[in-house]
Amino acid sequence: MKKNGPFIFIISLIFSFFAEGNIFALDYTEISSSLANFFDSLYGKNEGTTGFRSLLIPLGGRSESLGSAYTGLSDDISYIDFNPAASSILNETEIAFFHNSWIADSNMETLAFTTRFNNFGIGAKISCFYVPFTEYDSFGTRVAGNYYSETTASANFSYNFFSGYNFKGLAAGINLKASWRSVPDYTDNDSGEIISGSGLEQSALAFMADFGILIQFNAAKFFVSDDANLKIGFSLTNFGAAITGFSSDDGISGDDPLPSTAGIGISYNFFRPVTISLDFRQPINLQNFSEYQMFYVGTGISVKITKFFSVLGGFQIKGANPRFSLGGEALVSKVKLNANYTLDLTSSLNPLNRFSISASILLGDKGRAEKREKVKKLYNEGIYFFAQKDYEKAIEIWRKVLKIDRNFDPAKTGIRIATLYNEMLQNMENLSTTHN
Repeated sequence: MKKNGPFIFIISLIFSFFAEGNIFALDYTEISSSLANFFDSLYGKNEGTTGFRSLLIPLGGRSESLGSAYTGLSDDISYIDFNPAASSILNETEIAFFHNSWIADSNMETLAFTTRFNNFGIGAKISCFYVPFTEYDSFGTRVAGNYYSETTASANFSYNFFSGYNFKGLAAGINLKASWRSVPDYTDNDSGEIISGSGLEQSALAFMADFGILIQFNAAKFFVSDDANLKIGFSLTNFGAAITGFSSDDGISGDDPLPSTAGIGISYNFFRPVTISLDFRQPINLQNFSEYQMFYVGTGISVKITKFFSVLGGFQIKGANPRFSLGGEALVSKVKLNANYTLDLTSSLNPLNRFSISASILLGDKGRAEKREKVKKLYNEGIYFFAQKDYEKAIEIWRKVLKIDRNFDPAKTGIRIATLYNEMLQNMENLSTTHN
């Protein structure tokens, strides 16, 4: 901890500086206007036509730092909003809190948990987006005040199929989700009295699911690691329907379509400290496929500076809105902290500066690392006996390896080769005995 102290102090100062907006206190008017004009051709006519827009707000933290290019990476608890397959391959059990300071005094708060049992993963998340709602009469007197909010709860399940030593498996997962949009009661224009149930007429309930696949394997890998260096992910998010008008005289009615998307992503760790990721996502209107929105693309890079600190950056273009992110991630004991600054350039002349933070408690890997070390030790012991031409002993040890981890392919290969050599040795001995 003493060695980490100066770094943590410096990181805290940097993040505090970001939070105050000091480093970005320049006049961005000309830059913002030029970028807005450049990206204006990507603006879609159906932008903003879906309901439950809070489902598109990033959790914050690591995934937003990487430009939301996370479908093909999903290497921490943020996976739950990008690729539900990833809970079956995460190393650590995690519990995390996210805070994302959004626009116009609105905020997104999230609490999430995930754990894994061998190849089976589960997770859960609850997020709440809220913004103050205040109504004034024609004289400027406050007559109603409360919060508009959208709350989403998710349950995650996944399994990693065909897991092995070289091919790390094909993970598949699902999120089951429910969202509630709460609109506070408001007044009529005449008496100024609050209309009971008026907010409930505008409130809505949605049920939906996410589906995901994540494939991981090694390709053009120039360093030693147990983890795959290439991942490819596919996901379908927010597939479902919403209902609204719960106290309406006309009864329950339909709602705007949900912000459903189909996405594909890839991540590549081309050498140990650096990981890059790329995402492509296409919004889909499930009520009318012809009324689609423009696609969006994100890319991110993570650079590990030390064992306990990484710098992350990202870029996303969504419609006509480019978004730049910069973040830092520090591991202190078993707590992982992330702070992220985002510059969101919209079509207005004033750029939006946002700040998000997250904290994850790493609760261990259920002994998986210890198991891997035991397997490696036994495997190396088998290699020693193989080198001594004691093939039977090598086979015996490698069979112990497979009892611990039946997917450890080097042990299978070793047994096959040692068996062949042992048979050749016995045949040679038999021939020698026959000739004598």
